[in-house]
Formats: sequence, C-alpha cells, structure tokens
Amino acid sequence: MNRLLTRLGVSPEIQAFFNVTADLSFSYGDQWEHYGDGFHKVPTTQNLWIAGGDYASQVIITYSAMEAVAFITLNRHRCARLDQLAFVAIGNRLHAEQVAWIGKSFPGRKFTLVFGKDLLGHITDIKLTAGIKKIPISIFHAGHQVMIYRGEQLQVFNSEQLSLHAFQEAFSIRPRFRTAKPVQSLTFLDQLKYDAQR
Repeated sequence: MNRLLTRLGVSPEIQAFFNVTADLSFSYGDQWEHYGDGFHKVPTTQNLWIAGGDYASQVIITYSAMEAVAFITLNRHRCARLDQLAFVAIGNRLHAEQVAWIGKSFPGRKFTLVFGKDLLGHITDIKLTAGIKKIPISIFHAGHQVMIYRGEQLQVFNSEQLSLHAFQEAFSIRPRFRTAKPVQSLTFLDQLKYDAQR
C-alpha cells in the first residue's frame, strides 16, 4: 500500500485494483504520470492509461490516473462491483486517435466522463461524446459564448451554462453519456485532498 494514498483516504481495495506502485507512477505506454507530495505530472500523449477489465460494462474516462483513483474513492458507495468498471485516462489533451480507440475498444458500453467543473472540462465532455458517437462538430469560443457547429446547424451557448447535457439536448443526441463533477471542488482529486486535510 502507498502511504500517501492511505493518508488521502484511498482504501487498500482501491489501491489493489489500480496496482498502485510505491512511487505513484502510471504508464501511458510512451510516457508516465507521476504523483507525490506537492506535485502531479500528467503527460500529453496520444496514448492512454487503462485500468480494469476489457469486458467491463461501464467505462470511466478522466484526464489522469490519479483523478480516476480520487473519483472511485469518493464514489465507491455507488459502484457495487469494481470488476464491472474500466478506467481510461487521456492525459493533458484529448487527441482524435484516443477517441477513435476508445469508441472501437468499448462498443455499447455506458460511459461516465470525469473532467473538471470548468469550461475546458465541459468542452472535453462534448468533444469526447461527439467523437465516440462519430458526430462531426466544430467548437469555437469567443468572449462569454461557445459556438458549436454540426454541419450547417449552429448552437450558441453561454460559457457558464455549457454542459454535455445542454449539448445533447440542443442537438438531440441519444443515448446520453453521463458526466460526474465534484460538488465542492474543480476536480475529484482536489476534493480528495481537501477532505483529507479536514
């Protein structure tokens, strides 16, 4: 078990599920994510970090492995069986190759998108959903507005009201992908660290 994760409240069961190492490093194939006291290095790569089963019924997608650890630690009571979950981290930036691989590798699964509670997180939710559903879109941000084109159709959103739900409603996209956002913090990792200090 990792002492830092234990201090953050991550259970032995969750640490075992993610095969946590002593140095808290997570492989994306060509690069590594590293986490420690006072630092968190997340790579920018076209590769992915993956944990869990290939045949899991639910896929949870995050920016980082540590965000996945934090998410399941704070939401374990909602997930009866860890063996039904697969986790995928995309790193600092979403790449088209990642989206294509996720869509091909996990057909017909339920997706939960776990990105920040800011504008970038909402846009990542939308780009990932559209990419997996093979819906070509273009997104532009100017001032306090986000413009999304789907072919000739244009929808304009206030930046503060943009969400995956608003996007799906505006363009009548089904089935719905779920998002998970922390209540009190920008990310679940921020929430986990905050809770551990109280």
